[in-house]
Amino acid sequence: MGRVLDQIPDDLARWFEAQPVFFVATAPADPDTHVNVSPRGLDSFRVLDPLRVAWLDLTGSGVETIAHLRADGRITLMFCAFTGPPQIVRLHGRGTVHELDTPGWHELSGRFPDLPGARAVIDVAVHRVATSCGYAVPRMDLVGPRDTLLRSAERKGPATLVRYREERNAVSIDGLPGYQGAHA
Repeated sequence: MGRVLDQIPDDLARWFEAQPVFFVATAPADPDTHVNVSPRGLDSFRVLDPLRVAWLDLTGSGVETIAHLRADGRITLMFCAFTGPPQIVRLHGRGTVHELDTPGWHELSGRFPDLPGARAVIDVAVHRVATSCGYAVPRMDLVGPRDTLLRSAERKGPATLVRYREERNAVSIDGLPGYQGAHA
């Protein structure tokens, strides 16, 4: 059942954007650093073209994905079908971080909703699209999205978000450079 595709077909692009959660895996080349896997949700993912995807990165408690992309660039995104026919799709590529108020941010941020706490757009040049069966992925009912991260960003406000990023998003758990901007 697994296939490797040359690019993202339109039906798969629509399926990606309909998924309520996807997972991002990154790791710097240094074997003494941590591998990171992060779930992503909300209305934050877009297929830009058959070999390019992006998502809106929100201010959170860590900065591993951004730090790893700055260090190495390698990234894998994984989508799983929790409803409907079983399916897993992985997108392998190289990611670029476009922080607030950079040219890449201005180019891409308009494709996403204006979510509180947005700090970057992660832009991925896809070089491998691979499907697999997903037969062991459980079926689950979606209760709904969590808005806790959004409410937290709203509660903090722009000035506090700048300080938060300076204090908690500047370096990864391995000491790698993370978020570099201080914009709200």
